[in-house]
Amino acid sequence: MRTIDNHSVRFGELAGPLVHHAMFFDWQLISTQEIAYEVEYPFEDLVADDAIPYAPVGLDATIHRYPTFGDTVSVEVTPLSVGNSSVELLYEAVDADGDPYSTARMTHVTIAPEGGALRLPEATRERLRELQADREVDIGPSGGAHDADAYPTFEEYFRVHSPHIEGSELAYFEEYPRFADIALESFVANDGPRLSELAGERQPFRLRDWHWDFKSPVLFDSLLEVECDVEAVDEETVRIAHTFRTDDETRIEGVSEYGCFDREGEPTQFTDEMLAPFRQE
Repeated sequence: MRTIDNHSVRFGELAGPLVHHAMFFDWQLISTQEIAYEVEYPFEDLVADDAIPYAPVGLDATIHRYPTFGDTVSVEVTPLSVGNSSVELLYEAVDADGDPYSTARMTHVTIAPEGGALRLPEATRERLRELQADREVDIGPSGGAHDADAYPTFEEYFRVHSPHIEGSELAYFEEYPRFADIALESFVANDGPRLSELAGERQPFRLRDWHWDFKSPVLFDSLLEVECDVEAVDEETVRIAHTFRTDDETRIEGVSEYGCFDREGEPTQFTDEMLAPFRQE
């Protein structure tokens, strides 16, 4: 199902010459709402009943390349699996020629006001099954060995204020990668040049691959700890394990891989200067 059709990238969606990766999350959220209308289980009805609609449980994604100013983006959404209370959706953002920008798969559940996942209405399940396809999709971080002594660990704390929350007074899932970004930028700036000084023909530390598990929501006015454990660094990838906690409980954990892209949005390599802050003395 095409949920976004030939959207033209606008100035306010950019971070430098390329789209900010938060836009991929925005397009995903828009697309989730569109398919919710299609299967007659819309967000507004669930929010009116004090439920948390289509909450993420797990997410795997890859950004193959970044759109830039004037490019067009379309999004296709396909159900991959449908359970009693969950649905796994495949999101494919493509250009005007159908070539991919990003691929993501996310499992959603709707959380009841008293907690726990709501059972999907039978009519909604049937409609989702009609749209369902059998697809093999290999996306997300590459994995690999982790040498705890080879690379640094750093953290930041954030108070979850009202600009960061959705209608249910929970932190909006788009905000978590933003918090991780700020932690990474602060670390780089503390041990080397500011990101603005590094960016030019190459755009470093752009989110590229990630796998995140959502264990429990982050409430409004929480103090959120973002721990970043650098697992691997080379000229193609900076891989960081992220743990998000409030009240000493893990809310989200996963692995994110950051890449470097040129001003046209194509993958390129980090320079030695960009990677210098990750070298342990």
